[in-house]
Amino acid sequence: MKENVFDVLMYLFENYFYDDEPQPDRDCLEGELFEAGFHPGEVRRAFAWLEDLANSRDMAGGTALNGSRSVRLFTERESTKLDQECRGFMLFLEQIGVLTPVSREVMIDRLMALDDEDVDLDQVKWVTLMVLFNQPGQEEAYAWMENYLFDNPMHLIH
Repeated sequence: MKENVFDVLMYLFENYFYDDEPQPDRDCLEGELFEAGFHPGEVRRAFAWLEDLANSRDMAGGTALNGSRSVRLFTERESTKLDQECRGFMLFLEQIGVLTPVSREVMIDRLMALDDEDVDLDQVKWVTLMVLFNQPGQEEAYAWMENYLFDNPMHLIH
């Protein structure tokens, strides 16, 4: 079974983020992930990914960036990893107000941190949901994205 960081993140998101119950500690989660068949290296990378996401809450210059009306140009590496469909979807989300410039940058950062060579649209949608879930003040955008995801069924990994 070829699992990757995204698979571990999806497992965690589907099994823990929606629960109102107290969350188990990291050691318990790691044990459960190992029992579920995830490779220890992928689990460690997924936790590092989540830690970086949590650290993004304090993004320097966030307020100034959110007031910006500039256009985001993608680097060659970003354009290679995120195809036109993915980039277009991110632009759409920003234009309708679901993403702010800050949440867009966090999302691009987290997508680039995935170990997949190419990222598909479904991954972009789920990472968007994870980023919005993590960003304070984004409850309305998160609710919109959640409705969008579940009102437009797609193939889920788990």
